[in-house]
Order: sequence, then C-alpha cells, then structure tokens
Amino acid sequence: MKYVVIIGDGMADRPIAELGGLTPLQKAHTPNMDRLAQQGIIGISHTIPQGFHPGSDVANLSIMGYDPARYYTGRAPLEAASIGVAMNDTDVAYRCNLVTLRTESDASMTMEDYSSGHITTEEAGAIITTLAHELKSDAFDLYPGVSYRHLLVWHNGSTSPVCIAPHDILEKRVAEYLPSGKGSDFIRDLMNRSVAILAQHSVNKKRIAEGKRPATSIWLWGQGKRPALPSYQEQYGISGALVSAVDLTKGLGIYAGFEILKVPGVTGWIDTNYAGKAQYALDALERVDYVYIHVEAPDEAGHSGNVQYKLQAIEDLDAKVVGPVLKGLKERFSEYRVLLMPDHATPIFARTHTSEPVPFVIFDSRKPLNQADRTYDERIADREDSVVFERGFTLMNFFIRGQ
Repeated sequence: MKYVVIIGDGMADRPIAELGGLTPLQKAHTPNMDRLAQQGIIGISHTIPQGFHPGSDVANLSIMGYDPARYYTGRAPLEAASIGVAMNDTDVAYRCNLVTLRTESDASMTMEDYSSGHITTEEAGAIITTLAHELKSDAFDLYPGVSYRHLLVWHNGSTSPVCIAPHDILEKRVAEYLPSGKGSDFIRDLMNRSVAILAQHSVNKKRIAEGKRPATSIWLWGQGKRPALPSYQEQYGISGALVSAVDLTKGLGIYAGFEILKVPGVTGWIDTNYAGKAQYALDALERVDYVYIHVEAPDEAGHSGNVQYKLQAIEDLDAKVVGPVLKGLKERFSEYRVLLMPDHATPIFARTHTSEPVPFVIFDSRKPLNQADRTYDERIADREDSVVFERGFTLMNFFIRGQ
C-alpha cells in the first residue's frame, strides 16, 4: 500500500461577495479534487485543538498524527531541524521574519508586509549575514532560511515572552504587538537594533529603487524548545518522504523520520514548482511507503488578501499536483490511498489563519465510491455522509490503518 497526503495550506476560506457568495474552493475549477470527493470518504477535521493558536505548526502536527497537547513546543524548533541547526536542551529557537514596517505621519510603525515583498532567498541571505555580523553576541546565533523566513537560537534563552505572528497584524500599528513579558527586553532590543542596520543595507536600497518592498526590521516569534516526536517507523511501521518549500513542514518531516525531497524551484508562493513536487513525490514512492506533499501558495494568497491569487493557487494545485499524482499512482501502483485537505483556513477577509474545521477526502484505490453530487469544498461540512474528526490528530491513524 502506498499513501499520499496532499496539503493545500490555508486553502479553506469563507464566502466572498466578489465571488458571488462562494469561497475560492467553491469557485475554483478543480475537477481532480472533485473526482476524489466523488470517489472517496469525505469529512471534516478539527486540526486546531481548543486553546491553541491556529498556526500551520499546530495544524500540520495534528494532520501528521501528533497530538499538539502532548507534542507541541513551538514553531521555530521545527524550522531549526529543517535547516540543520542542532539545539541543546537549554536553547530556545525563535522564528525570525524579515518584515516591512511602514512609518506613519505620527512616527508610529505599521506592519505593512510580513514577507518584505516575498524577498528572494538570495537577497535575504545577504541581509541575515550582515545582521549576524553586526548584532554578533555569544547569547544567540542567526541562521538564514528561505525567502523571508529565518531563525534565531537564543542560548540559555527564555520561552516566556509573548510574541505575535507578523501575519496576524497586517496593517496594524505594531507598538501594542511587540514582544512582552519576562525576557522580552532582550528580544525587543534585537528587533530595534536591526532597523538601523537594514536601513543602510544595499539589498534594501536596490529593492526600493526597483519599486519593491524592503526588509526594514526583523520580527521574532514562534519560540520553543526542541520537541520529542516518535517517528512514523515507530508509530506505523512505514517509511516516508516529504516535499515542501516551508522549513516548518520540513522540520516536522525530519522529526517524523522522513526523507526530505529537494525539489528545485519551490518557493512557497504562486510561482512555485508544482509539477516538480508531484514528480518527485511519485518517484519517492518507488522507495518509500508514504509521501506528504505540502503546498504553501493558497495560504500566502490568503495572507495577501488577494482573491485572484488564491483562485490561481487552488487551480494550479488541482491541475499540476492533484491530477498528475492521481495519474501517476494509477500507472505505477495497484494499491494506494490519498488524503487531500487544507491544514487550516486562511480567509481572504481575515488575511490570517482561523480555527474552524477543514474539509478532507480519503480515496482508496481498492474501493472507490460513486457519489456524483459531491464537490470538494467547505460544503462537505453540511453533508449527512460527512465523517467528523473532533480530535484532528486521530485522522492520520484512520487514513493509514483504517481505524
């Protein structure tokens, strides 16, 4: 048996007037997803447990079968694993975004862009190198990641500061959302000191000249210590691989014991290499039992508040990933299961994550169904034949073991 999980990050949404009261999933042309819904088990899963922030870290942890109440320690340590940063028991990792803050007429600062205009990895790498040199201290280390997503490891640090994700405060004055509480002075000092350094950086001067958003500050959040997750081999007796542009998801894969597939041209944005993800996943299934395909683009489109980008991301996911994966599975393997779902919703109106349950479909090649009236979208929640997983982390056991 082969297992494929396809995650359209943030794909779920809420009705939008611009789309005639439909969601992007309902409006988008998704024949391959709809075919899965017609032939598989449909349902909804509560990927965000009560009391947890609706982050991709918590949601993907749930989808992969790990109870967040037991295993969640924070986002950044997962990203540390992805970029090969070894943490000891007293290290605390922080996600380090390069953000664009806009200066208002009263000299206050507004969160204009949590991604610095989706700055390239090459540009961001040069900036992080400079910051690591200029802010140098034995207390911490800075590590470059992908695009705007980077990492700070605070040695003998604190998890106590209350830190807010920058994508949750778009177009808001940042003063009231700065890190607070015990240990926050250290974090805020680094953020403040980064501003002057970035104002003079050649990368930013070039971006401004080209009409692009500059990286005006670092933003630290998502802190945590190293988690202890059992591998899939230990839990299910199967081997796995994962493909994603996002360090968070790749870090989860590393803790799960997966091979991390290195696909050229993956960006996490609507220009990502969808076809490459599908091809590498199919090839990996020749040597492993399970592949987790994560596509970030719908989530980024939701954060941008751009309806057309989200429609494009969903339709590209359907045409360039879901369709080719289904075709390849049928040609190469006799028995396989496919799980398709978002990790959470990222509604256009909110421009951030929300915690409502998300629709899923499980297709089993050995026993396809025939329900022609189904489509894959949020309306699955209203159907009588919909299965509900109140504890989202139990869905994976059902997918793999059928129980």
